[in-house]
Order: sequence, then C-alpha cells, then structure tokens
Amino acid sequence: MGGVSAHASPPRDPGLQPERTRLAWRRTTLTWTVAAVLGARAALHDGASAVDVVACALCLLLWLGFLAVGHRRMTALTTGRPPAIGPRTATAAALCTAALAVCAVAMIL
Repeated sequence: MGGVSAHASPPRDPGLQPERTRLAWRRTTLTWTVAAVLGARAALHDGASAVDVVACALCLLLWLGFLAVGHRRMTALTTGRPPAIGPRTATAAALCTAALAVCAVAMIL
C-alpha cells in the first residue's frame, strides 16, 4: 500500500569513500603533470624568452606544491578514515590551481 519497501537497502560501506577520494587525488595530480609538461613544451618550443622561462619555472613550483598537497592527502587516506580536509590544505590546493591557470594564460598570450 504505502511507499515503504519490503527490502531494506544494505548498509553503506564507509571504506569506499576514502578509496574514491584517493583515486580522485591521483587522477588530479596526473592531470596536473600532463598539463605542466604540455605547457612547458608549448612555451619553450620555438625559442624561449625570459618571460616564458619564468612562467615555466613558476608552473614547475606550483606543480611541485600541488603534488605535495596531493601526496599528503593520499597518504592520510590510506590510514583508515581520515579527518576532513583542513582549511589550509584546501586553500593551498585552490591557490595552486588558480595560480596555474594564470600561468597558463600568461604562456598562451
């Protein structure tokens, strides 16, 4: 009669969420690596000006910073159920992403 089903849904497995999050961080760091390599290749392909070299160096530093943030988070996710991402870590990841976008625009223009 009512909307109540006879079958109860199985309990949620809390172990899957950290695994999905860890894999998402891994995909994101791989994407950053590809973007940084392709950006450096494009900027330095037909002779490099001083601005191009500085932009590539800045992208490299941002890439290393994001890898450090991602590695810390992935390591925390392997030790069971970690606490929520901290505001400093989230801010660092967001700032690295925004700064990389600015560097990409600078290299294209």
